[in-house]
Amino acid sequence: MKKIEAIIRKSKFDDVKKALHQIGVNFFSYWDVTGVGNEKEGHVYRGISYSTSDIQRRYLSIVISDDFLETTVNTILDTAYSGNVGDGKIFVSEVLEAYRIRTKESGKAGIN
Repeated sequence: MKKIEAIIRKSKFDDVKKALHQIGVNFFSYWDVTGVGNEKEGHVYRGISYSTSDIQRRYLSIVISDDFLETTVNTILDTAYSGNVGDGKIFVSEVLEAYRIRTKESGKAGIN
């Protein structure tokens, strides 16, 4: 099993969520996060300067079976892409085990 952690623009979240549901990823966790990126210049809006060093993003945590990794990553890459600085990052790590608390199922059955 793999764990995908994706940090994406908040404006892309609804599109990514819909795309993940379309490929069969029906469960994942997400929350709002603030990070620090490489872009150091500020933006001016209506005469007020805003710092862009603190970036508001949405963090997704998805656990999937190994054979579904490429499909899931490519879906996030394609859907979250805007072509601008700050589109986000995707991290993949190994998950040793997963358990469904209600049924006590483990492994692939615990995440499906």
